Amino acid sequence: MSGYIPCCEWINMLDIRKGDTLLVSSDIQRLLFSAVKHADSFSPSILIDMLQKKLSASGTLLFPTFNWDFCNGIPFSYYNTPCMTGTLGREALRREDFKRSLHPIYSFAVWGRGQKHICGMENKSAFGGDSPFAYLHHCGKNLIIDIAMRRCFTFAHYVEERMGVPYRYMKTFTAEYFGSSGESQIRSYSMFVRNLDKAVETLIDPLGDDMARDGFLERKKINGIVFSTLSFSDFSVFAERDILENKAGKLCRYDGQNA
Repeated sequence: MSGYIPCCEWINMLDIRKGDTLLVSSDIQRLLFSAVKHADSFSPSILIDMLQKKLSASGTLLFPTFNWDFCNGIPFSYYNTPCMTGTLGREALRREDFKRSLHPIYSFAVWGRGQKHICGMENKSAFGGDSPFAYLHHCGKNLIIDIAMRRCFTFAHYVEERMGVPYRYMKTFTAEYFGSSGESQIRSYSMFVRNLDKAVETLIDPLGDDMARDGFLERKKINGIVFSTLSFSDFSVFAERDILENKAGKLCRYDGQNA
């Protein structure tokens, strides 16, 4: 156990406070392996419990439960469509204290003070001004566990839609939708998608590096695993500046960017 910090201790080393609105983006495979190796009492549900305790009832906890099948015309079921975005999202959907938000592509499992509001949103645009991403922009924080920002920071697309970047465009998807009460309807939802003609390559990590350098993103290495915390509103400032002054050069690469 020499040098190993138990989960009940490292949770208190993170920039998470009572009353925060916290979205967790993660790959916890190495976290679980390390806990097993050191005989530490740890599981996805235990981590969720610890985060809830840290935030208290005045806080809000979210996990991404995204699924892109709707984009291919496959029906969405509020209860049965699986989470494609990680262990913690799947675990949260199994728990009775979490509810799922309504968008069939970009949904979240939500607990706490903001649950009713977020899970009542009927946004058609995945990243629109009436979406959970907009809610996070105004009051949210992101905890990123052992995963690169380019692989998990979907919030960047909210900023891109808000700024009307030229390498994405709005696309509508239509399929059958089974709601929380079991009703079935044909519904249409939209998403600000990559323009494939411009060969877009996601970056994002350089913006995270800039934020860390300037003190707006905190990185801590615990048990060999990097935990990062940042404010979504702070990220928006950096991303908007990059779009306006640098043609989004730290968000992505795309054909015609330097024309």
